[in-house]
Amino acid sequence: MRILFLGDVMGRAGRAAITARLPALRTDWALDFVVVNGENASSGAGLTPDHARAILAAGADCITLGDHAFDQKDMLSFIETEPRIIRPLNFSKVAPGKGFRVFTATQGRKVLVAQVLGQVFMKRPFDDPFSAIEAVLKTHALGAAVQAAVVDMHCEATSEKMGMGHWCDGQASLVVGTHTHVPTADAMILKGGTAYLSDAGMCGDYDSVIGMEKLEPLRRFVTGMAKGRFEPAAGEATLSGVFVETDDRTGKALRVVPVRQGGRLQESAP
Repeated sequence: MRILFLGDVMGRAGRAAITARLPALRTDWALDFVVVNGENASSGAGLTPDHARAILAAGADCITLGDHAFDQKDMLSFIETEPRIIRPLNFSKVAPGKGFRVFTATQGRKVLVAQVLGQVFMKRPFDDPFSAIEAVLKTHALGAAVQAAVVDMHCEATSEKMGMGHWCDGQASLVVGTHTHVPTADAMILKGGTAYLSDAGMCGDYDSVIGMEKLEPLRRFVTGMAKGRFEPAAGEATLSGVFVETDDRTGKALRVVPVRQGGRLQESAP
């Protein structure tokens, strides 16, 4: 199976990159399944129903969220009506929506998508992500119940992301980090056959401070004082993520390639 995962969509620029590039990539790369992290797609904080619909219409099969899952209040009700949106598995127990789902890809193949939030350096305490994902993977065996499994590890610390990669090794097709908006250079296939990348980066304008216009973040770094709101940068965005090819029989990764399309980062493709 040919799977594309795209990192955090950042504001209008990120949405524009998705709608402009993803439809052609689905065809040109013969993609079987596409996951997009959309938790910053609406003004850099959360996801509105209209923006979710646009990302899905552009070719996403599933949208994952993150710690900003419900910053846009309409998502509290919309997520109950749109099964293609996944909120973190270890979010509040009373949160609406689901932290994982099994989707049908091309040729009827089943794909599990799950998301967990890390605990290190995060602003709010969340339940243990390791035990949460273990329970899901044990009941959705790779190569049996599902032909592929994708785990979005949404957190700050690269060490925690790496820990999750090794924790899921052999039980997931891909473990990929999101949240920090900076693509890492450590794409690899772990010993058990799981593709891993510490962070997929963002789909946004990289002439910025992690997707935000530079002036206000720089002012706060220098003076320690806020003067205005953070605003998403509006220049040409780079589509950033990771491509994975899996073995249908085992669900394990055969190839993993970082993806950078357009904008300021060097382009790459499968």
